[in-house]
Amino acid sequence: MRAQPPVPAAIGAADRSPTGADAGLVSGEAVELDVRAARLGSRVLALLLDVTVQLVLVLLLAMALAGLSLNALPGMDGALLNALATVLLVLLLVGYPVLFERFNNGRTPGKMAVGLRVVSADGGPVGVRQSLSRALVGVAVEWPGLVLPLLSWVAGVAAMLTDRRGRRLGDLVAGTMVVHTRTQQPWLPAPMIVPPLTGWAVNLDLTRLDDPLALAVRQYLTRAHRFAEPSRTLLGRALWSEVAAATTPPPPPRVPEALLLAAVLAERNRRGALRLRRSRTLTAGLWPELAPAPAAPAVPVGKSPDPAPSDGLRPAVPAPRATPAPPA
Repeated sequence: MRAQPPVPAAIGAADRSPTGADAGLVSGEAVELDVRAARLGSRVLALLLDVTVQLVLVLLLAMALAGLSLNALPGMDGALLNALATVLLVLLLVGYPVLFERFNNGRTPGKMAVGLRVVSADGGPVGVRQSLSRALVGVAVEWPGLVLPLLSWVAGVAAMLTDRRGRRLGDLVAGTMVVHTRTQQPWLPAPMIVPPLTGWAVNLDLTRLDDPLALAVRQYLTRAHRFAEPSRTLLGRALWSEVAAATTPPPPPRVPEALLLAAVLAERNRRGALRLRRSRTLTAGLWPELAPAPAAPAVPVGKSPDPAPSDGLRPAVPAPRATPAPPA
């Protein structure tokens, strides 16, 4: 067994987080989790959605309390209505996030729509005490901010902008953080054919190469740089053995498996694009109204477009205008 050569810091950092993972969460098995920390923009959007849901609930509860006061139930007076309104307001501001984070895997409706989730600082699920702590701090300091609203809002935004994980004051007190549940997939280039393999790839029979195997080859080629030897070579040989059994003729000798897989996949993509182009051409010929209209040629600024000739004839030259005779 040979030790792998050291990877430079810049390249290693890019390879460890190709999807932008910056949360720095490590599981109990000492494996870094590939998640991104939620920043100010996504969290404000989730908060606005949650506030909208809470306002709808407030209107419904206000209508219910108004109905109770109009019905004049026995023992119902103004003090009791005020107490019920206070309890319902506390439930909406504090119980709303706590209940959803407890029973919906750390996600309120706003966070679910944006793709966020509250987790513990170690990556585990959020607990009831943590949800309650961050909710109380949020109501008292951040939103709506019962203690010095303007100053506390500035302090909360400054804390989120300066924290490496984008945590707010409630997260710092409760030991939690908010992460993205949707991974960011970067665009990767399609595989290319090296010139010596062009003639062999053009004559390949790819009728038995199915979509699942082609997808496995695509995933291997886009992630091979992240594998360590000898796993990268062994996986490439295993994939090529399956591809070689489904394609003919055999490849040239002494060619690396990665180049062969790239050539096969690139030729398959080229043929697919050619079939799509032919299908669109045939459709445009049968149904011209479905084809997109050609773009009009650009006209330079300050120049009027020339009139289009009709029936192949040039437009007639207009007759000169007669000048009226001066009065006698």
